[in-house]
Amino acid sequence: MIDLTISDGVAEVVLNAPQKLNALDGPALAELGQAYDDAAAAGVRALLLRGEGRSFCAGRDLSTVSPEHDDARGYLVDDLLPLLQKMTSFPAPTFAAAQGACLGVGLGLLVATDVVYVAADAKIGSPFANLGAALDSGGHWLFTERLGPHRTLDLIYTADLMSGAEAVAGGLFSRAVDPAELLDRARATAVRVASGPTQAFTASRELVAQIRDRRLGFWEALDAENTVQEKLSGTPDYAEGFNAFLGKRRPVFQG
Repeated sequence: MIDLTISDGVAEVVLNAPQKLNALDGPALAELGQAYDDAAAAGVRALLLRGEGRSFCAGRDLSTVSPEHDDARGYLVDDLLPLLQKMTSFPAPTFAAAQGACLGVGLGLLVATDVVYVAADAKIGSPFANLGAALDSGGHWLFTERLGPHRTLDLIYTADLMSGAEAVAGGLFSRAVDPAELLDRARATAVRVASGPTQAFTASRELVAQIRDRRLGFWEALDAENTVQEKLSGTPDYAEGFNAFLGKRRPVFQG
């Protein structure tokens, strides 16, 4: 159910099971991880993740799950966690275009993506109150970090869903886009970024992750920035950027 195409240095990974709203079981997660491996091996300079049909991803595929014998921890720890870690360390900028339902695992895929464009009318939240289960796939962290504990528990207790526009206004994702323009906007951005300095971009992503996860203070973050800049100053892209600036021309980065 996972499609991968590569063109002009951009990989497009598609969740292609619209009849089940792109819900993912364990084998589908493994297939998705393989698509990321294949894209990385091809040396792409940007990756776009999207879902076919009216939803991005409605979460875990529960159609064959028996609650009496469900290995929920196995699915989350053995199948999902390695995928999310692989996504966050992909060696190029990553983008997502998300419409319709973005729930459960689908929400986790967005958390693990660098830049997320959502349709203004997308549906985001925690439907787990209807299942007798807990919000998973990093949802507790995302909501608490961005929305605060009160709004998080409100969403969890009520199972009410936010629109994409509300989610972006709350700081969850990058931009809310008219549904008719979503895919074109995300594709155009991925193509533009693919021509940029990939090493510098991924260095900034790692720096942002340090600030987020280690709670770096201003001076610690400044020191980390200085270290990153020192490393980048020895790369061909750094030289090309400066030479292009001095020569009043567009840089041609090699990534």
